[in-house]
Amino acid sequence: MNAYLTSVIDNVKKKYANQPEFVQTVEEVLTSVEPVINAHPEYEKLDLLNRMVEPERQFTFRVCWMDDQGNYHTNTGYRFQFNGALGPYKGGLRFHPSVYPGIIKFLGFEQVFKNSLTGLPIGGGKGGSDFDPRGKSDAEIMRFCQSFMNALYRYIGPDIDVPAGDIGVGGREIGYLFGQYRRLKGSFENGVLTGKGETYGGSLIRPEATGFGAVYYLTEVLNHENDPIAGKTIAISGFGNVSWAVCRKATELGAKVVTLSGPDGYIYDPDGVNTQEKFDYMVEMRASGRDKVQDYADKFGCQFFPGEKPWGVKADVMMPCATQNDVTLPWAEKMVANGLKYYIEVANMPTTNEALFYLMKQPGMIVAPSKAVNAGGVAVSALEMSQNSERLHWTAEEVDQQLKHIMHNIYQMSVDAAAEYGLGYNLVAGANIAGFKKVATAMVEQGVF
Repeated sequence: MNAYLTSVIDNVKKKYANQPEFVQTVEEVLTSVEPVINAHPEYEKLDLLNRMVEPERQFTFRVCWMDDQGNYHTNTGYRFQFNGALGPYKGGLRFHPSVYPGIIKFLGFEQVFKNSLTGLPIGGGKGGSDFDPRGKSDAEIMRFCQSFMNALYRYIGPDIDVPAGDIGVGGREIGYLFGQYRRLKGSFENGVLTGKGETYGGSLIRPEATGFGAVYYLTEVLNHENDPIAGKTIAISGFGNVSWAVCRKATELGAKVVTLSGPDGYIYDPDGVNTQEKFDYMVEMRASGRDKVQDYADKFGCQFFPGEKPWGVKADVMMPCATQNDVTLPWAEKMVANGLKYYIEVANMPTTNEALFYLMKQPGMIVAPSKAVNAGGVAVSALEMSQNSERLHWTAEEVDQQLKHIMHNIYQMSVDAAAEYGLGYNLVAGANIAGFKKVATAMVEQGVF
């Protein structure tokens, strides 16, 4: 391996040994772009890689809020503005008890290259808190969001940093955050957050965008193989917004999603999650706060597998949609034993490096990386920013067509980048190279700072 590249990865492993998620994603991305590093010796002189793996700015702040019984609680909030070479920082806020600097850092690093792939003028950032919205009342969530924004508002803005939603942060939370920002600033800067409600500047199909975009990417892969999507069975994880949208778009195109999962296990529905009643019930499950996928099995009379993951199911396509490191090497080995051909990552880093590299080595298997597959969400967020700045409101059909076009471009950029460096049909390396090259070029042209 390139000596400079090796030294950067080793430095990250040593410096951030207590942040394994960040170390994992740095190693995966930088290993993939070695051919670019070899072709640009000037990157070492400019210390480009060490600058790229460090956030430009990062903020940690306390968030104090009152529960409905009048008791006060304190959580930690984060915002990492990772790289602004291509535009204002852009990336979601995650409210989940697992949040700590290593999670935010890995998500922010991934976001830089994901946003680059969209072709839109946005940099990469990420934020969130270890606050758990599950089991909280609307009033408690509102008070938390208002306190969170009291600390964050100084560091964001339409041309500075534009947060959005992520796990634990949906339309309700974005509304509370935006309302507090507006009160604090005394102005209607609706471009400061995306994922907003339609009544105050939100874009149509934003809730569906990540899932729809993932299926559009899948169709590009299938088209390359002259393999129709109609009739395909798809195993997915999760039952939230992304999974809901994957089920809807897959059904529309003639495929059938047969699994959903939650912290309690997974369900197998041989008839498919493919009716309006089932889609609507997924929304009810998410809104209930119970976080139990067993509710689906009880409602529709299908099998529930407590404490298990769906990756041993035999299906044509696997699309992990839930969370990071969900698929480990033993699960990857089961997929191969079941003859899987299409492994399409949707969640951020859902596969351990060990499992990912194993799957990529399998003859005939096609692996697509999350930074490309799930970029539809941030792409539509950037389209929302455009609508806000121009005081426009596009129809759902207009946004969907732009989303489909963007996903096609992301796929093609990945294919072309891999081919340029003699890597064949390698979508993982291609996506990393395409995203990296654009950011690296912008950083070089803007000078060292």
